[in-house]
Amino acid sequence: MKPQRMALTHDLVMCYGLHERLQMFEPRLATEEEMKQFHISDYIDFLRYVTPHNMHAFKDQLQEYNVGDDCPIFEGLYKFCRISSGGSIEAARKINRGESDIAINWSGGLHHAKKVEASGFCYVNDIVLAIMELLRYHQRVVYIDIDVHHGDGVQDAFYMTNRVLTVSFHRFGPTSDGHDFFPGTGSLDQHGEDEGKYHAVNVPLKAGMDDTSYVALFKQVIDRVMEVYRPGAIVMQCGADSLGCDRLGCFCLSIKGHGQCVAHMKRHNVPMVVLGGGGYTVPNVARCWAYETGLLVDADLPNKIPPHASASFYRPDFTLFPKIQDQLRNENSQDDIARIRTAVFEQLQHLEHAPSVQMHAIPPEIDGLTEDGWAEYRDKLADQQADLDARVRLGVIAAARPQTQAAARYAENEFYTDEADQDDDFDGMDVEDDEDDGRAMDVDMNGAPGGQGRARARESSTASDAVFGWADLAGLQDNHLPTHPHAPAGGGAHLGMSGQ
Repeated sequence: MKPQRMALTHDLVMCYGLHERLQMFEPRLATEEEMKQFHISDYIDFLRYVTPHNMHAFKDQLQEYNVGDDCPIFEGLYKFCRISSGGSIEAARKINRGESDIAINWSGGLHHAKKVEASGFCYVNDIVLAIMELLRYHQRVVYIDIDVHHGDGVQDAFYMTNRVLTVSFHRFGPTSDGHDFFPGTGSLDQHGEDEGKYHAVNVPLKAGMDDTSYVALFKQVIDRVMEVYRPGAIVMQCGADSLGCDRLGCFCLSIKGHGQCVAHMKRHNVPMVVLGGGGYTVPNVARCWAYETGLLVDADLPNKIPPHASASFYRPDFTLFPKIQDQLRNENSQDDIARIRTAVFEQLQHLEHAPSVQMHAIPPEIDGLTEDGWAEYRDKLADQQADLDARVRLGVIAAARPQTQAAARYAENEFYTDEADQDDDFDGMDVEDDEDDGRAMDVDMNGAPGGQGRARARESSTASDAVFGWADLAGLQDNHLPTHPHAPAGGGAHLGMSGQ
């Protein structure tokens, strides 16, 4: 997950003149306290202090927090987490304050990170933090994930609450080498527990999903979700590894097909935070996110990419829409798709229209919170733990949830094949590369050479591991705060974009 993705996306946004249609902001660094709203304190402290030079002194923590392999330690790791999280939190705040109807943070969308561990090159779950921020003002939030990998970290965080409905469209099942596609979760029968029962919607798909099948199913599922759940805000993760020819993906979506999903969500006229995610054929990621930025500001972008400093990455045709689909056979039959659609619709029948969910006192603003103030707030949360109606069920209830082998899957290596960095070709901004026309090398049904997407079973070491899977939603409303108005019916967006 190279930073060049962000640089190239930024350059395309600028060269197409999209910056003239939106407000751009330098992302504010998330504070330690903000990240600890979801993640446990010891884990954030570990990310703050560990470096490539001292990691040998953190041997136990490296194992405990699942760091290494596909979640390596690198220089600037903690700042990277603060940038990604800060951008998503601030995007949510702009929605809450009514400053934007759509807010974008392409450096966000790290959907695999768990409360107490890293996963799939995701260290801090900026999505969960953004959703928790939105829940201060909105009774219900819908999370939509179109990354090729299941959004397991976000689903786990809100698995036991009815205030968030998660919807994930993803590759699921065994690959040709016999391993489950990463992360091994997201089956149809994972649909939430306790108050969150039926509030986790999974759309598990096989390899080769094309525009026609994917977009039709997406619209059908999402329209039913929006009709039944009626959220006050949307968070959409736009992982670009669901594009055709992605180095680690195995779908066949075109850039326009991927963008149709984003455009469809915009038409619902509900305040929305739009985030990035996966994507490992770097020029195509930039193409995709620049195009979707254009869709969100109603800009019609020409196929020919304007001349600019990074134009050489788009050789030989210098086009925004290279032919990247139809490289793999679609393994999803119409019967498969109909079965999934029927199962999802049956699940959604269990949700009452516009469910009335209790909202609770909002935590104090974190910016500038004193140490004494933070301690006082934590004491208040401890007092609220006795009231199960005032929080997402944690403690013994969460610990009692059976941890199946499938639910405990994690990546052996999502971003590397053995010792080879899959996007190492892009270490230098002036390098020539065979993928510049949008094609990936050695694409097979598993997405990349040598067993990408592999997962192996890892049993939970203690019952308390299950406790750390859920977000603490105690106190996410303040009766003194104004209600955020809905987006204008005409869909005209005052859009803010977090820069790099």
